[in-house]
Amino acid sequence: MCTAICYRSNDSYFGRNLDLDRGYGEKVVITPRNYVIDMRCEKPIRSHYAMIGMATVVEDFPLYYEATNEKGLSMAALNFPENAVYGNFREGKDNVTPFEFIPWIVAQCACIEEVRSLLFKINLVHIHFSEQLPLSPLHWMISDKKCSIVVEPLREGLKIYEDPFEVLTNNPPFAFHQANVSHYMGLSAFPACSQFRESIPVENYSLGLGAWGLPGDFSSASRFIRALFVKENSVSERDEKSAVTQFFHILNSVAMPKGCVHTAGGFAYTRYGSCCNVDRGIYYYTTYGYMEPISIHMHDVDLNRSCLYTSEVKGI
Repeated sequence: MCTAICYRSNDSYFGRNLDLDRGYGEKVVITPRNYVIDMRCEKPIRSHYAMIGMATVVEDFPLYYEATNEKGLSMAALNFPENAVYGNFREGKDNVTPFEFIPWIVAQCACIEEVRSLLFKINLVHIHFSEQLPLSPLHWMISDKKCSIVVEPLREGLKIYEDPFEVLTNNPPFAFHQANVSHYMGLSAFPACSQFRESIPVENYSLGLGAWGLPGDFSSASRFIRALFVKENSVSERDEKSAVTQFFHILNSVAMPKGCVHTAGGFAYTRYGSCCNVDRGIYYYTTYGYMEPISIHMHDVDLNRSCLYTSEVKGI
């Protein structure tokens, strides 16, 4: 259960909440240009764009939850159970496992147009990372400095959607979320306006009545609408601190406190939130136990080396 958004101010910002009931040793990971990305079915990627994001590193491979490259292209994986369908190996296709999908795209593409050319050739192949780490059912949001798309591996094939909302949550499929937005087109940040005749006495007895009906539960459908409403009505100063602060306020509007969402493994809660200034390569994060944003600058390290940079995450 997660939420990803893209927010445009003077710069572009991309990030997400990760909502899980357990951790997997998450770290902030910078993959430099000359780190060899070994693929299960394809040739290794030896020279590529540098990237930064949150990942679990297993056997020196970064299993990214989300990442942004030095050109400003960003990609996030979100849970998509009961809907994600991965295929068998296919000749003539780029056979990429779902756990390789983020580095495959982010390593090679500078913009959405280039992403589309790779997606045309891709086959998401059903190969587990290991017996201990089976595949997760996923769909993805991909953004550049201008627009966003959603990619879903459905039974009928790989679907690519324009995402004018620049928001993504979990189930149902994106087509549902597209249609569901229409149910909330009357929401407003302004006082409610009566549609009754003038002789019927009604008044705005409280601030916020224009947003009456804004869903407040933790379902993916409700989080999608709430994130969209808050993001589209967000106002911030045109400086870095104000934009980043506003970004985390948007994420906090859909964050899950521990104890409110029961799962088979305990409680789903927002383990971390991330925000990357994609124009400057600055990655910020907060965690459940540490709410002050911590920043890591991708360009502060040697992006030409061949080993990963990893940073322990505070408060997770």
